Amino acid sequence: MSLPTISELLQSGAHFGHQKSRWHPKMKPYLFTERNGIYIIDLEKTLEKLQEAAAYAKKIAAGGGLILFVGTKKQGQKILEKYAKEAGMPYATERWVGGFFTNFANVSKLIKKYKSLKEQKESGALQKYTKKEQSDFGKEIEKLQKYVGGLSEMTKLPEAIFVLDAKKEKTAVAEARKRKIAIIGFCDANTNPELLDLPIPANDDAVKSIEIITKAIAEAIKEGKNEVKK
Repeated sequence: MSLPTISELLQSGAHFGHQKSRWHPKMKPYLFTERNGIYIIDLEKTLEKLQEAAAYAKKIAAGGGLILFVGTKKQGQKILEKYAKEAGMPYATERWVGGFFTNFANVSKLIKKYKSLKEQKESGALQKYTKKEQSDFGKEIEKLQKYVGGLSEMTKLPEAIFVLDAKKEKTAVAEARKRKIAIIGFCDANTNPELLDLPIPANDDAVKSIEIITKAIAEAIKEGKNEVKK
């Protein structure tokens, strides 16, 4: 698998954790030291856990499973969307739809509505309506795009989620737990690693750190899919 080196992780700032006042005690095994009041993550542990997470993601993809990328944090939205698309996986980066996992039937209806309206707009079928009605349809498509645009090809629940910030995405994490969906993701110094099945100790705020970890997971998914094709 294509994984970053410790040197590359270091250059990305993946080792910078949080201030001492904001750390989570259960992260202690993954921390290397404390410098100027900030905890430093042990990058050897990061690489070890990233390898485990990537191997799991590859296995899911090789079995035809889905991994939903979840991250509504501003600095990570575009990165997660980019790599989810590259890996051919769904993503939720604008807003988490409450009840997505626990009430999938209702969310499926929203997805169908979004796809139908989008297809009608692209085919010109909405042109028979008045300008006001077309404008209303446009606004509805835009609204649904935010909610379910990245989920439009989902016809079933995913086997796992890859989450950027388990604390910020606590609703998604709670719903995944309830439906026994595996949780892979970043685990910064302020996060309880027990929230995730496969925690990757790493900085979840720095753009370069987000990119290097997300890319590794996406590459593992692509490798898994390629194994199926062979």
